[in-house]
Amino acid sequence: MNFNLIDIYHHMGLFARCIAYTLVAFALASLIVFFERLFFLFRTKSADRKFIAKGGRMLEAQQHEAFVVEASKARSSSLAKLLGGGVKTYLVRKDAPQGNLGAVELTRRELERIYERVGADVRRGMSVLASVGSVAPFVGLLGTVVGIIESFAGIAKTGSGGLGAVSAGISEALVVTALGLLVAIPAVLMFNLLSTRADALVLSLDLARREFMDHLEDLHPTGGAPVARGEGAVALDVERAARREGHDVRPA
Repeated sequence: MNFNLIDIYHHMGLFARCIAYTLVAFALASLIVFFERLFFLFRTKSADRKFIAKGGRMLEAQQHEAFVVEASKARSSSLAKLLGGGVKTYLVRKDAPQGNLGAVELTRRELERIYERVGADVRRGMSVLASVGSVAPFVGLLGTVVGIIESFAGIAKTGSGGLGAVSAGISEALVVTALGLLVAIPAVLMFNLLSTRADALVLSLDLARREFMDHLEDLHPTGGAPVARGEGAVALDVERAARREGHDVRPA
């Protein structure tokens, strides 16, 4: 039998075809997740650059209200979601009656919660790629095993033996394993690529979160009222988080 996919498909049994359909569905799901996540990461990276250019200057000038407004406009920026929520919490808490926890500590805790949510959103869907990469070979192997069993069952019925009697059935069954590997290998590569980009984004968010807390602690060195900053004081530089990724985001 020639290696013709159409001929092989027509010779497949019902179970082998179901396995093949399942693997094709796995492949389509992997491609959809990969391109959606890739677009998300590129869009977020671009939005973060634009937001940093404006937001960094606002924080340096202590224009916190304007910073929150700007963050609400940058809907595609993960950094805006993180720091915007943190600044909003700070503005609410700094003028509220003080409890056991000050405004800085409450803001820190809120930032940690937002950071976890944003990090989960960045990695959303990537478990699909991991699952396909690990499960697809075994699904293909299942189809092969069942195909071989059917081949030997056919020999038992007809009473014929020899290599030629089973070679066609076994070769068709092995195609399903090859299809499983063909689906799994790209899924693993796509998962590794997205994981690298997602980890870099999450790292930049963590650095920005820590630097923002340094900014607040600089304003509240003793946990009391905000301290006015001199003209030459060093303000929060969230741009450094992006520079660590190799981007120059300094405003022109």
